[in-house]
Parts: sequence; structure tokens; C-alpha cells
Amino acid sequence: MTEPIIRMENITKSYSLGGEVVHALRGVSLQIGKGDFLAIVGPSGSGKSTLMNIIGCLDRPDEGRYILDGKEIDKMIDSELATVRNEKIGFVFQNFHLLAKLTALENVELPLLYRGVKTKERQKIAYEYLEKVGLKDRARHLPNQLSGGQQQRVAIARALVGTPPILLADEPTGALDSKTSKEIIQLMKQLNEQGHTILLITHDWEVANEAKRIVRIQDGQLFEERGDFVGNYSIH
Repeated sequence: MTEPIIRMENITKSYSLGGEVVHALRGVSLQIGKGDFLAIVGPSGSGKSTLMNIIGCLDRPDEGRYILDGKEIDKMIDSELATVRNEKIGFVFQNFHLLAKLTALENVELPLLYRGVKTKERQKIAYEYLEKVGLKDRARHLPNQLSGGQQQRVAIARALVGTPPILLADEPTGALDSKTSKEIIQLMKQLNEQGHTILLITHDWEVANEAKRIVRIQDGQLFEERGDFVGNYSIH
């Protein structure tokens, strides 16, 4: 059996809120294989944002073990986590997070700029990824000259340009109309068919149903809804 790209074992996370302890994650265990397309679906307050932050190395668990692409994340210091975020995970957010004064091409170039890739090479690579998401002809447009769906495509190209093994998409269709949402999900399915591992966080069951696997999160616990069961959590 191939080693999973993500392995989480008995992850817990609690917060103090208004003098009360909130148990955001309660012994979560999860495995994600290379080339998987997994949707984690749940309403506000279910713990999905906390889980996403831990998967994305933006936060740390209180207890438990997290191994990402062979690296023990829970034992890392902050600078090591920053390196992992840069190399292992491409982030896609609901509100795109494009820089308004940069063109689509320049936005996609950013991760390569941070890695010290020279101008000609990074422009060449950025063009390739804009073409991959169907936007090479919009390379010189600013974000305010693009539709919401086009901006999200630019954001996806930017997330992929550094060739991270995982694409982590947090409510990627939340700011889009239904037609454009379907186009973005179709693009993600195409990217998955090309070998990209995609982890989709959503509250929308219609969006989640497009993934190969669905895991429901409720009260800080996970329940496999569809796909190959992997992990130590219960199926309800």
C-alpha cells in the first residue's frame, strides 16, 4: 500500500472562548492518498476551519500526530512550517486574495519570485499555468478587469505554479454564482485527473458531491460519507 500524502492521528484542538473551552477537534484521524480528491464538508462551527488550518500548517494541534508527505509536522518550529507551506501546499481561498495592482501573470509569478526564480523562467512557467486554467489570453489583465471565475482561475494557477503536491481549497466557490462554481469544480476535477491531490473544504453538499471522497465533519469529529474508508474514525 502506498504511503498516504497526509496522515493525521488522534488530532485534538481546543480554544478558550468567553471563559469556556471549545473542543474544535476531538481525536480526528484522517488519511489522504496521492492523487485523491477529497471534500471535507460541514456547517459553520463544525471544526472544518480549524482542521483546514492544521492541514495547511497555519496552526498546530494540541495533541496528536500529523505527517505530511513524509514529514512530521507537529514537531516542527515556525520557520520549518513556513517552508512546508511554501513547498508542499497550494492555497486557494474564497475571496481569491489576488494583489490588485499586479496583472494575472504577475500574481501567478509570485510564489516563484519568493523562491528566487529568474524573471524569464518564472514568466514562462506562469504563462504555462495560466494556459492550464484557460486564461493565457488574460495574462496582462488586472484583477478588476477579470470576472470572479477568472480571478479564481488565476488564484488556482498561482497555487499550482510552485508544483506543490497538495492543492488546499477553502470554500473556492463561495463567492461565485452557480454557473461559475460548476466551471471551477470542473477545472479541479480536470486537475485531479492530471494527478494533482486536491483537498476541498466546503459547506455546500452539491460542491462536495463532485469529489471522489467525502468526509463530513460535525462537532469536531469526522465521518466518512463516500469513498474508500481510511482512518480511525467511525462511519455513521
